[in-house]
Amino acid sequence: MTRRPALRLSTLRSDLPASVVVFLVALPLCVGVAVASGVPAELGLITGIVGGVLTGLMPGSSLQVSGPAAGLTVLVFAAVQEHGLATLGVVTAAAGLLQLAMGAARLGRLFRAISVSVVQGMLAGIGLVLIAGQLYALADAKGPGDGLAKLAGLPGLAAEVAGSPHARAAVVIGAGTVAVLLLWTRLPARVRVVPAPLAAVAAATAATALFDLPVARVRVAGLAGVVHLPGGSDLAALGSVGVLGTALAFALIASAESLFSAAAVDRLHDGPRTDYDRELLAQGVGNTVCGFLGALPMTAVIVRSAANVQAGARTKASRVLHGLWLLLFAALFPAALSAIPLAALAGVLVHAGAKLVPVRTLRPLWRADRGEAAILTVTALAVVVTNLLEGVLLGLLLAVLKSAWDTSHLHIAVTDPADGAVRVTLHGNATFLRLPRLLETLESLEELPADRPVRLDLSGVRHLDHACRSALELWQERHNRSGCAELVGLPAAAG
Repeated sequence: MTRRPALRLSTLRSDLPASVVVFLVALPLCVGVAVASGVPAELGLITGIVGGVLTGLMPGSSLQVSGPAAGLTVLVFAAVQEHGLATLGVVTAAAGLLQLAMGAARLGRLFRAISVSVVQGMLAGIGLVLIAGQLYALADAKGPGDGLAKLAGLPGLAAEVAGSPHARAAVVIGAGTVAVLLLWTRLPARVRVVPAPLAAVAAATAATALFDLPVARVRVAGLAGVVHLPGGSDLAALGSVGVLGTALAFALIASAESLFSAAAVDRLHDGPRTDYDRELLAQGVGNTVCGFLGALPMTAVIVRSAANVQAGARTKASRVLHGLWLLLFAALFPAALSAIPLAALAGVLVHAGAKLVPVRTLRPLWRADRGEAAILTVTALAVVVTNLLEGVLLGLLLAVLKSAWDTSHLHIAVTDPADGAVRVTLHGNATFLRLPRLLETLESLEELPADRPVRLDLSGVRHLDHACRSALELWQERHNRSGCAELVGLPAAAG
């Protein structure tokens, strides 16, 4: 059993600088995710603070960092547009309570059984919708509501940018932000001590102020001004099937993203492994509190978590401290946020969305397993064309069907001697998925002379479902009317 490192001075020397790094990474992302979700920027900071201070103290994954995530941006934006900002807290709290129930029922481990292709497809679809939506924000323009309309409206956006000096200025700021993020990894290590998102946003903010560019900036009102405790009318929204469905989607997708992130973070360090049920409980507590504060939902975020590990964090103290730094910044320097151009935050999220699309892994996956590549692609397109929940459900359905097809291997061998009985040997799993081929083989034997018996050997069949059993018995009955058919080794019927 691996011992958890105690909070001593030696570990604090590692955790304190790591917490500063995570804070600098989290700050622009918390604000950017909130703005992209269509809610006040402060709500993203509240979720980051709760994810650090509260969820950070709880057991589960000691080095994983929680907060508002780009992966939920599309779903939150749709929820706010459909149900209103006042209902967001109720939905988030309900999602947190669902996560608590799942964690108490020890369902956390079950999320590890979700097809990786479905998760990658979900994230790719989110990335595509996020990029399409943030391209409008990058030009200080208002985009359409759904993902397909956003993609269809991009040519019109390009024409609008070409004819508007204001839009061109915003695009320059946003494109410059993306350029800094792309080039940052090529700079010397001593420069890369500053996190790329912070450097990109700081550079964009400085350029906007220096040249007095006419671009939209973040609006801030202070943390106290945006906290909305749910009232009776807000709680009554839970009687709506649509609101409950959104809460369920929040809970399932946030849980899946958090636990997949935990699995990825566990590969980055040699410390204690994640307890998935406890991590699910921690996420549930965090989302419940965020909901009662009217803030954004949270998940564990791989970007911040990886930064935490790479910065040398050793205990949960680093993620708790990063939440405290967010709280101090929001309380002492809220006016600093109002200098940030929205186009810069859009650039950060365009870059984040692009990283969600697995372009580099899709071709190798296609070569290795075309079925999995197809599931990934269909899931991503379904998320773009329909919505997040329906896209994921379609992906899960395809994954189940593919798994059923892969596991129902049935080898059929026909031995036809010059005289005597024709022998048909089956090996594997005889399910309804292989029934067409099996019946085609058996029907081809109906042309045999009546004096040629058919011996069907089922002793090598590991599983025979009801559809195949009924079809074989019916075939035997029909064939015996004119000839002779014998079923050998027929497994006993269940029940």
